[in-house]
Amino acid sequence: MTHPEPVSYADAGVDLDAADRSVELIGDAVRRTYRPEVLGSIGGFGGLFAFDPTRYRQPVLVSGTDGVGTKVDFARRMDRLDTVGIDLVAMVVDDLVVPGAEPLFFNDYVSVGRLVPERVAALVRGIAEGCTRAGCALVGGETAEHPGLLGEDEFDLAGFGVGVVERDEILGPDRVRPGDLLLAMASSGLHSNGYSLVRRIVGQLDLAEPHGLSRPLGEELLEPTRIYAADCLALKDAVEVHAFCHVTGGGLPGNLPRILPPGLSATVDTSTWTRPEIFPWLAEHGPVRTDEMWRAFNCGVGMVAVVPPDVADAAVTLLADRGLDAWIFGGIQDATPDEDTIRLTGI
Repeated sequence: MTHPEPVSYADAGVDLDAADRSVELIGDAVRRTYRPEVLGSIGGFGGLFAFDPTRYRQPVLVSGTDGVGTKVDFARRMDRLDTVGIDLVAMVVDDLVVPGAEPLFFNDYVSVGRLVPERVAALVRGIAEGCTRAGCALVGGETAEHPGLLGEDEFDLAGFGVGVVERDEILGPDRVRPGDLLLAMASSGLHSNGYSLVRRIVGQLDLAEPHGLSRPLGEELLEPTRIYAADCLALKDAVEVHAFCHVTGGGLPGNLPRILPPGLSATVDTSTWTRPEIFPWLAEHGPVRTDEMWRAFNCGVGMVAVVPPDVADAAVTLLADRGLDAWIFGGIQDATPDEDTIRLTGI
């Protein structure tokens, strides 16, 4: 009687030795993100974070999770894997800071078709860089090899973060008042939203060529999402802030209503800034209607602060001193029954 040859995990496409090697490669980058509250080291079953509630009067934990979406396709096409990890952290921590929370720690999930340690290390180094910029610790993660479900060079990313804010300092719609001003914080480009539409427009264009832009198209599309968390916390500590709005999927029209209480509306003067060149480029090459551009993309504004009029100038100056371009671009007013919640002028 003949017996079939035994099969191994490697025969099924999963390389455990490569997984071990990838952990070795990311160790230094991960450890550089550690805060004093981190216990243990990389490789445990769970990340340990010694949260100290005595630092707060009434601490409220804030959690968030997100991914990078189809932007990863451009990273794959360009074989440039060191930036999308920054995007991953940005999409999570810039949600955490909206209610005023300080990001504390972060976990990542990396799935790949074939585990190449150096490629995984590049992805995680980007995540670690994002955590460093946000001031949070990368305390854990998972790398999964999915042969047969993903192509050999395909990958996807997901992340989860936790922050903390004092209960009586939570920002949001209940603090927003008529007469408040809207402070725009410049985006670094497309950030990580609208890339399914971008892929439709770009098609198979050579990403190494500028195609009328001031730099290669691929570099423009892979520009990392700006991380605003530290800037928002500095602003909140220095002046009165009523709300933050992270401009993600849905653009300004889709996100500003999320921070408005019933009975109030917001007016945005779009003539107060010049949209970065990638936005008119996409509008022309799509072509994409103007209203769709505003719904699909941030159009140059990645974060909004709602502030009282008497602190607006100080807020702009503080952010400028931190190297962040910011300006007043609208305001809050009572809504009339037949008025849209968000009104864009100057288009």
